[in-house]
Amino acid sequence: MNLRKRTKGSVEVHTSALNDIMFFLMLFFLLASAVVNPQVVKLLLPQSSSGQQSTAKKAVTVSIDDKFNYFVDKKPVTADALQSSIEVYQKAAPDMTIVLYVAKNVPAENIMVAYDVANKLKLKLVLAVEPKK
Repeated sequence: MNLRKRTKGSVEVHTSALNDIMFFLMLFFLLASAVVNPQVVKLLLPQSSSGQQSTAKKAVTVSIDDKFNYFVDKKPVTADALQSSIEVYQKAAPDMTIVLYVAKNVPAENIMVAYDVANKLKLKLVLAVEPKK
C-alpha cells in the first residue's frame, strides 16, 4: 500500500480572455438602456447654438407669422382649414413630417393649433429653430 500523500496540481482559471467580452457586453447594455428610454421628454427650443439639421423624406412646412396668419407651403390658410390642407399632403405621403416655422412673438396657443392638427393626423411635427450667432 502506498500511504504517501499525493501532490495535487493547482487548478487555475484564466479569465483574461473573458475580460474583453464582459467589457463589450457592459458597453452594449449601457448604450442600449440609454437609447431605449421612452420616458424622456424632448424639448425643441426656439434658439439652438448647436442644432442638428433634420432631413425628412417628405416634409410640409407650416408657418405662423407675427400677425398669427397660418401658411402651408407658403399658401395662406385659416386656422380652421389647416387640418384639411395638411390632409391633402398626407394623402401623397402618409409618413411625412410637418416642419413648423414660428415667429418669436407668437403665443403658445397659436402654436398648439399646429400641434393638435399633427396629433389628430398622427404625423411627426418638428419645430424649426434658428441657430444662435
